[in-house]
Amino acid sequence: MAQSDDSAPGTPGETVPERPGTANLVRVLNVPRNARIGVSVGVVVAALVYAVRVFELLGPAPEAGGPWYFLMLAFVLATGLALLVTVALTVVTAVRRAREL
Repeated sequence: MAQSDDSAPGTPGETVPERPGTANLVRVLNVPRNARIGVSVGVVVAALVYAVRVFELLGPAPEAGGPWYFLMLAFVLATGLALLVTVALTVVTAVRRAREL
């Protein structure tokens, strides 16, 4: 018994309805816009924190590591903050879309 590619498993002859792809979900939730905002916020905050530590604006920096150490920490801060802001904005958008339904 040959099954066609159109039928769903276990249901001979029935076709699987078309579903919108994940690209549509990403577009509806404004993920690209949220990611741009998240990366911008992360880079700005990390640059400010890095400048405060390296230029010792709030007092002397700790002796351990030096400026390269703080640069690596700034990268981690920027990445984490970008992810956090992106997820938060996407959740807010999802909640707003859910309330519209």
